[in-house]
Formats: sequence, structure tokens, C-alpha cells
Amino acid sequence: MALIVHKYGGTSMGSTERIKNVAKRVAKWHRAGHQMVVVPSAMSGETNRLLGLAKEVSPASQTPELARELDMIAATGEQVSSGLLSLALQAEGLQAVSYAGWQVPVKTDSSYTKARIQSIDDARVRADLEAGKVVVITGFQGIDEEGHVTTLGRGGSDTSAVAVAAALKAHECLIYTDVDGVYTTDPRVVPEARRLHAISFEEMLEMASLGSKVLQIRSVEFAGKYRVPLRVLSSFTPWDIPLDEEAKSGTLITFEEDEKMEQAVVSGIAFNRDEAKVTLLGVPDKPGIAFQILGPVAEANIDVDVIIQNVSHDGKTDFSFTVHRNDYARTIELLKNQVGPKLGAAEVVGDAKICKVSIVGIGMRSHVGVASKMFRALSEEAINIQMISTSEIKTSVVIDEKYMELAVRALHKAFDLDEPAA
Repeated sequence: MALIVHKYGGTSMGSTERIKNVAKRVAKWHRAGHQMVVVPSAMSGETNRLLGLAKEVSPASQTPELARELDMIAATGEQVSSGLLSLALQAEGLQAVSYAGWQVPVKTDSSYTKARIQSIDDARVRADLEAGKVVVITGFQGIDEEGHVTTLGRGGSDTSAVAVAAALKAHECLIYTDVDGVYTTDPRVVPEARRLHAISFEEMLEMASLGSKVLQIRSVEFAGKYRVPLRVLSSFTPWDIPLDEEAKSGTLITFEEDEKMEQAVVSGIAFNRDEAKVTLLGVPDKPGIAFQILGPVAEANIDVDVIIQNVSHDGKTDFSFTVHRNDYARTIELLKNQVGPKLGAAEVVGDAKICKVSIVGIGMRSHVGVASKMFRALSEEAINIQMISTSEIKTSVVIDEKYMELAVRALHKAFDLDEPAA
């Protein structure tokens, strides 16, 4: 008998019929002898509906007081889906009980709308499991030191599920979603993309940070830190498929040393359209210039990604970096009105029509020539590289957005990701 955590996304919980199917699936696992904890998201579209109502009532700009109330409102979506799932499990003849985050409790900091989990008290849940009950815990939410309800931000139910699995030392955490695993790249861009049977936490972390939307990045970080085996699989397979078959389906996210076979050089191609590039032309090339530019950007709570400083000419240099496209206008304004004039920059220019394409694979550590192979494949398609960023297990390039799909297809083919796994 193993302790298993299931997490179901909003699409899986999208109707009462789907909730009944989730209950049947959970019941199958429970009847096989496993202790079951289930973490559901709100029903599909419900969180947007609730926050839309809040905006109608108060369109004011964000304040701590407003953020607190938004969390109070948004948290109800998961409470509804958890209560409905518990009822559906009871209708299947199981003992089931649902808890909101504050009842467990899941303790977080006080960063409303984007709180971070600090600890989970597992005593209440363990007592219920020992009594033979299925425990349903709301995802996405917790409680801070002062007793206020908090939420973890978009995708927070993934993080909740992994944190619960870590606290309970679960055998495995299964993330049920509307895709049947992690693919070499987005099948909508490359129809030949393959589902990976297994991928390392390091690779998944890079894929998530570089644009893959399968798992929320904080959940992967949490799983890697606490060594929680994750499996991504589809909730749209029939609920009554054999349990042994289901338990081996999808993609297992695990540890590098767990894999006996040699890793592929490149496991996947990630891409992100939500990028914009800004450049300060003609800034003084002197110690501290990077901090003088990026310090004010950080103070404005703007995340910076790829950074390039050009070679100096006559004591001047150009300094480029990328930001999220949503922060582009704000960044340009900050550089033009504050940073540029203070530094005596010649000009501030930008480009909001770029994208980032990346190759990821832990096999890159032990193979030479991987980056040059990437650059050759792009060159053969006449795709100009504007910026390059590398780490041990990934190489990213910034290119014109209109070439994104062409680049992804070319790289997928160049690294033989179209071929069936050995």
C-alpha cells in the first residue's frame, strides 16, 4: 500500500460529469489499497469569473487591502470543487472529507495573490488516512501567520499538490491534466513531437522556465527540493483503464541518477513568445554600469532574462536585455525618462516582436558541439540570432518572432527528436 497524491486541473473538474469521473478514478486507486489525497483546482473558468466580479465592484489599482479581498474571493473556487469531489467520492461508497487550505493548515507568507508555502501540518490528514478516508485538500491556497486566507498565484494548485506530497512523504504525486505527458516540444507547432517517458527535474525546470506550460515552475522547484517523484498524465483517458497501465502512463519527472540508460543529448525544444528586447545605446563602459541600468529595473519589480553588453568603442558600449512583453512599455519608459538621461545614453530602442527558442538536455554536459549544431540548423533556415544565453543543460537564442515556428521545427529535426526513443 502506497500513499499517493492526485492533482486535477480545472479542465478535469470542468463539470459535474467530469467530477464524477475523477471520483471514479480516485475510487479505483483507493480500492486497490492505496491511501489517497486529492488536490483539485477550481472548475474551469471559475477563478476568472470570480476575479471578474471583483473587478466590476472595485476597478481600483492594487493595494494590500484589495489583494487580501481578492484572495478571499478567489479561494472559494477551490472550496466548491473540493466539496463537490468529496460528495462524488461519498456517492461512490467511500469515506471522504474535504479541507480548505486554512483547515489543514497550509501555512504561507503574507504575499497576497502570490504567497509561498512555508509549512504544512500533516497531523489531521494522516489521522483521516489511517481511518481509511480519502482526503480532498483545496489547491492554490493557504493561511498566513495572522490567519488571513492567501492564494499562491496562477498554477498554484500544482505547487499545493507537490507540497502536500512532500509533507506526507508520498510515494508519488500524479498531476492529471488535459495533456498526456511532457513532449519534446509543443505538438501544435511540431506534429511529430514525441511524448517523453521520463525527464529529469533539471530538464523539466529549464523547460518550465523557458516557456513550457505543462507544469508550473514553482511546483517543479518544490518537487526537486524535496525529491517528490512527479508524473504528468491525462485525466481524459477512461477512468476504468487498468491501474497498472495508468500508473506507468504519462511522463515521469525524476532524478538523473534514477535513469539507468544514457540520456539523450537534447530532450526537448522550449519556446516563449512573451519576450521583448530593450537596448541602451552609447552608455559609458565603466565598472558598475550593469547595476546602474538593472538596479532601477529590479526596483520596479521587472524581471530581466537574457543580458548582453557589447564590446566597448571609445569608452561607450551598448547594453541589451530581455523582459516579459507585459513589462516592455514600462521598461522603455523607465529607461527613457530616468536611467538613460542619468547615464548619458545616446538612445533607448526596443523590439517587442521577438521570441526565445531553447534546446534543453542534461546530455549536453558530456557532449561537445551541441550549440554549434543549433546555430548551423538556424543558419540553414536563414534565421538571424540576436542574443544567446547558455547554461550547463540549455542554450537559448533570441530571434525575430515571425521565425519561431520555423526555428522550433528545424531544431526538432536537427536533434533527431522526430525519431522514436531508443
